[in-house]
Amino acid sequence: MKKILILSGTLFVAATFVKAQDLDYPDFRQKKDQWARMAEKDLKSDLATFTMAGIEESINRKPFPKLPLRDVNDNSVTYAGNGITVFIQTGRFVAAKHKLNSVEEHLVKIDGRPFYGCYGVTPQTTIDSISVIIDKDTVAIPSIAYKDIYNPSFSFSNEGDQKTRNAVYVTPDKKNIYIYMLGMGDRGTEYTFIIRDKKYARRVLDWGVLR
Repeated sequence: MKKILILSGTLFVAATFVKAQDLDYPDFRQKKDQWARMAEKDLKSDLATFTMAGIEESINRKPFPKLPLRDVNDNSVTYAGNGITVFIQTGRFVAAKHKLNSVEEHLVKIDGRPFYGCYGVTPQTTIDSISVIIDKDTVAIPSIAYKDIYNPSFSFSNEGDQKTRNAVYVTPDKKNIYIYMLGMGDRGTEYTFIIRDKKYARRVLDWGVLR
């Protein structure tokens, strides 16, 4: 039900992206990190409880408890509780500092790599850092996990109230932590960073989830 509410609340906004993103130019984005291609059955099953990509497998299943949202603004977000703190900081994308590859007017690669979150257009913001602390232990999140993801969105306004499509889910034993984000670019881009046993495990990235 929560997914249906999120979907209905964002469908109108997503529709404004559809015509603009009907691709008539090369798509170099890789599918190896998509939910459907996950080999880890347990993690894939967990993600099905809260991702759009796995919505067909989520019937009668509830997602794990969320880490409380402590602070959010245009540039950062903080979740904290149960001995866990997650802090995400954005940065400004400076085009002059990157090599941009375009096909006609469409941007298809940044620094020789495909990118996500706003494929085809020049990004405005980056994910500058992701910090995770579990029981006073710092979990290193490599920049390669997020440096090709752009225009992250932490919150949006709904009838004057600030809402978020993002969340941090924690299993009861704190063994797995799922940092989930949903952006409106690329017809809906969702990505999850997975922490397992206090170590970064992998990311899961899908786009076009609001087609």
